[in-house]
Amino acid sequence: MKSSDTIKNNGERIGLFGGTFDPIHHGHLRAAEEIKESFHLKRVVFIPSRIPPHKDVKSIGSPKHRLRMVELAINNNPDFDLSDFEIKRMGKSYSIFTIEYFLKKMGSSTSLYFLMGMDSFLKIISWKDFARLFSLTNFIILARPGYPKKEISTLLPVEVAQDFHYNSEQNCYLHSSSHKICFKEITLLDISSSVIRNRIKKGDSVRYLVPSIVADYIEKHKLYRG
Repeated sequence: MKSSDTIKNNGERIGLFGGTFDPIHHGHLRAAEEIKESFHLKRVVFIPSRIPPHKDVKSIGSPKHRLRMVELAINNNPDFDLSDFEIKRMGKSYSIFTIEYFLKKMGSSTSLYFLMGMDSFLKIISWKDFARLFSLTNFIILARPGYPKKEISTLLPVEVAQDFHYNSEQNCYLHSSSHKICFKEITLLDISSSVIRNRIKKGDSVRYLVPSIVADYIEKHKLYRG
């Protein structure tokens, strides 16, 4: 399996991209590629979750299949890696545990950048130990083109937002820990995993929505058939 264990600790910038990836699609892959390029990341590590805390477990595909589909999708990109940390870890997949794991694994000289969509960031106050996350890692929030810019004070509780200040040179919000939150517009590929699953359930084509190798895997294992 393509593994994040290949990453060396030499002061690199590493992106962490978590999600259910049920299934992974071209929207995920293009977003990771654009962020890697824009922020000069050495690698982007895809981290499929085992049990997402905010989703109905019964509606989520098998961890084994989701992990394998990510592996197939990123196999030809030398700048993408895969971690099975959350899949192997029993219990709910809390980001705080994942970030702490990668901090310990890679050392203090590596800068971590946690990638997440705007929709998820708007719900971050419901995450486990969410306020402490900002002192552990940088955040890159993936925004759709034209998304109205908002002050950090409108997105986070006052007691958390007061630890940030806006840096115009970096176009990011800097935390008192020196980590930052950056909002980055990415190319709009209006694709969602739920739409893909529904199309498969109805017998419709998902060609060009997911990599062909992922589509073949889904067909071979009869996934998302209802």
